Amino acid sequence: MKIKSIIAAALVALLAATSAFAQGKSKSLVVYFSRANENYGVGTISEGNTAILAKMIASKNGSEIFEIVPEKAYPKNYRECTNVAKDEQRKNARPAYKGDIDTSGYDTIYIGYPIWWGDLPMVCYTFLEKHDLSGKTIVPFCTHEGSGLSGTDGNIKRLYKNITMKTALVMRGATAQNQRKDAEKQIDEWLKKLGVK
Repeated sequence: MKIKSIIAAALVALLAATSAFAQGKSKSLVVYFSRANENYGVGTISEGNTAILAKMIASKNGSEIFEIVPEKAYPKNYRECTNVAKDEQRKNARPAYKGDIDTSGYDTIYIGYPIWWGDLPMVCYTFLEKHDLSGKTIVPFCTHEGSGLSGTDGNIKRLYKNITMKTALVMRGATAQNQRKDAEKQIDEWLKKLGVK
């Protein structure tokens, strides 16, 4: 009888310690939108520039990952896609996307996107406005071909109260697509400076 009591007490203590550890451990999520097919500066590609970064980040810090996939795919042709993107921006559209993820259990959320016409693609706003990320740590990362971050971190910050905004990773799409070792090095340096999980 004493042995059973000792074993039961040990199991309770172990479960409590495990629970405390789990609660103290930061949970992170990488959310991203990316587009393959014909892209400026890299030609026709099978995997989007931002997708490459998103997968590298998730593999390095153990984050879960969610891809924002529009219900209506953007045109494969680059020029046609830019026209659709510009029209969505002009109309302040909120295109629907497939599936979803519960963001409430994550402390840190990495948000990745290409820069389209100096802003996030409108489908990213659909996701961001659907989820209340107040009180979380937000870590943007983007790909571009000359426009840089374009103040998109500020656009995200204005959507929420009391978020902690970390320094964005800003990388040319051509680097992500064609210089993977350099891209990985930049990610490693960025994650080290961030000091978040």
